[in-house]
Amino acid sequence: MNSCLKFYLIAAFGLVLLTAGGCLVGPDYKPPQMTVPDEWGGLAQEPEVQAARATTQCSDLVGWWREFKDPTLNGLVEQALQANLDLQIAEARLRQARAQRGVVAGDLWPALAASGSYRRSGSGEEGGQDRFQTGFDAAWEIDLFGGRRRNLESADAGVLAELENIRHVQVSLLAEVARNYLLLRGTQQQILIAQNNLAAQRQTLEITRKRFAVGFASALDVANAEISVAATESQIPTFEIARGQSIHALSVLLARPPVELRGQLSPPGPVPGVPAEVPAGLPSDLLRRRPDIRAAEARLHAATAQIGVAVADLFPVFSLTGAVNLASDALHSLLSLSQGSWELGSLIVWPIFRGGAIRSNIRLQEALRDEAFITYQKTVLTALQEVEDALVAFEREQRRYQDLIGAVDASRRATALSLTLYTAGLSDFLNVLVAQRALYNSEEALVQSEQNIVLDLIALYKALGGGWEALPLAESRLESSRK
Repeated sequence: MNSCLKFYLIAAFGLVLLTAGGCLVGPDYKPPQMTVPDEWGGLAQEPEVQAARATTQCSDLVGWWREFKDPTLNGLVEQALQANLDLQIAEARLRQARAQRGVVAGDLWPALAASGSYRRSGSGEEGGQDRFQTGFDAAWEIDLFGGRRRNLESADAGVLAELENIRHVQVSLLAEVARNYLLLRGTQQQILIAQNNLAAQRQTLEITRKRFAVGFASALDVANAEISVAATESQIPTFEIARGQSIHALSVLLARPPVELRGQLSPPGPVPGVPAEVPAGLPSDLLRRRPDIRAAEARLHAATAQIGVAVADLFPVFSLTGAVNLASDALHSLLSLSQGSWELGSLIVWPIFRGGAIRSNIRLQEALRDEAFITYQKTVLTALQEVEDALVAFEREQRRYQDLIGAVDASRRATALSLTLYTAGLSDFLNVLVAQRALYNSEEALVQSEQNIVLDLIALYKALGGGWEALPLAESRLESSRK
């Protein structure tokens, strides 16, 4: 009874140390404070010149790609969320962080080990004798100064950082799928424009040859017309290369062989339009929305907690130990306490001299914390820059697009008029060539501008951190992996 009482007293003492007396050394984490502008400088000051504009309304960017009203794009995004390999790598890293957190949490609990053996011995003609042995060893390091709890705090922050990294990968993935799809559609429109202009130039070449046959045109006119046709023909393979590369990039994003989407995406399609308004929100919203900012903050938290882990090494370590050893010649009496021995004890270890290693490790962890804070600051500033750049580009490109519409209309009129005058013998053939080349250039610039508007909008959605709120596919895989 005395022995049992001693055991309970020691165990109770350990619990008191763990709960009542357990302090946490090292700095407590405090969320970083960053000063951000009150509003975006890149918002349009003259919204009437824009067909679409960004506003300061509350950011609601869940499923932003659906605003393009393109079923093909929607399907590609859903497939990418299911199969993308970068997203799966990020999910695997989250599972690693969760498992590591479990390892760290296990250090807070007592360790119990069991052992057993069987031996039979004898000599000469005498019969052998059996010997059974078993034992139990227990050890519990009391986290009196909170070093292990700080380590668990750091592990929790590491799990959060990896979760935010999944969201960051998803934001980038959605933007890359949409970007490559838009590049594909823009290139297809450039091919159509080149083909249409090539047909018109071939018709002009045929007219020039007929006029040359009857003496109304010179051989120089024919040669110039042939040069124009050949120059336009040479542009089409370049566009076809870009078209194939966009399809191949989309295939890889969907974790499929590079040519697998060629049959589905090769037929040309229009460049999707943009919504009338884009809710850009306020700069302060960015700190909560951007997953890379949230991940940087979580890493700062983890680094701060590691300082406490290092500081705890300055203090003594208290442990409770216990052992039970049982031995018997017969298996049925092995577990009888009368056949064995037991011991209970405590251990204290206090580092006296380690050549400055502990202090140096504290300074190391403080420097790592400072680096994490600087990284956080840079991440915030980079995010603000990306939004401002995208806003300016989105607004200015729309102005350029309106100007190009007028240029295309004027070029079409000039081309038709120059060909009519040339056919009637009232104008030089050079005017026809100049007008056709100007028309081709202006039409190509127009479709490029239309494509750029959508690409700038995609960049804006990505800079705002849109898309990570919708994680049904990724989260379902993560939850199933935890069960």
